[in-house]
Amino acid sequence: MILRQFLHTDPVAISYLFGCGGKAAAAVVDPIGEITPYLKTAQETEMRILYVIDTHLHADHVSAGRQLAEAAGAEYVLFADAESARPFRCVRDREVLPLGNVTAEVLHTPGHTPEHICLLVTDRTRAEDPWFVFTGHTLMVGDVGRTELAATAEEGARILFRSLERLKTLPDHIEVFPGAFSGSVCGRRLSGKPASTIGFERRYNEAFRIEDESTFVRFMQSDIPPPPPRAAELRALNAGLAVA
Repeated sequence: MILRQFLHTDPVAISYLFGCGGKAAAAVVDPIGEITPYLKTAQETEMRILYVIDTHLHADHVSAGRQLAEAAGAEYVLFADAESARPFRCVRDREVLPLGNVTAEVLHTPGHTPEHICLLVTDRTRAEDPWFVFTGHTLMVGDVGRTELAATAEEGARILFRSLERLKTLPDHIEVFPGAFSGSVCGRRLSGKPASTIGFERRYNEAFRIEDESTFVRFMQSDIPPPPPRAAELRALNAGLAVA
């Protein structure tokens, strides 16, 4: 297993390159900014990028996903129901993306946005059970994703509650690799630590701890931070529905 984490500060976000070193097969998740670091890391680890995956249509930055996919000769991946005017590899819930001895299972986890996915990763050279999950802006360290960027806060919260229930079925030892950390506009109580586990978040993440849907909806509708600048425009740009 190869896993590299890229921490960004403008905007605050996290990207990843991961895959099977033995079979030289990699994927990149949520790339931002210049594509050179991803291409260089793939070259240094002697891996070919097969997939470039956006967990959702972002509202706080312009994705580098399509540009990177074109440069790497990779498939650009979004959830099948994403409202995108540009072509992409459609994936559906429970679909598995193969990367040599590594697999990434797609979990549709709407709420932050309707098309949001998480990726549950297994390395079969170590175990047949999953090892970690890329959670995008569904579950982050210390908080969960805001719910009013692509729906009303109440509607998004009800949907997100059900998505989080899916993640709660994962074992405590599963590592959590989120799409943002402290300073991001997509959460309220985010930690500066860019990784966690399902078990730690189950115990100490105030939003993730809530077991009652009505209580969760009220929690998500309180203390909503200002939206990212140009949020709707950026989602449209990333979907190919607007021109920069």
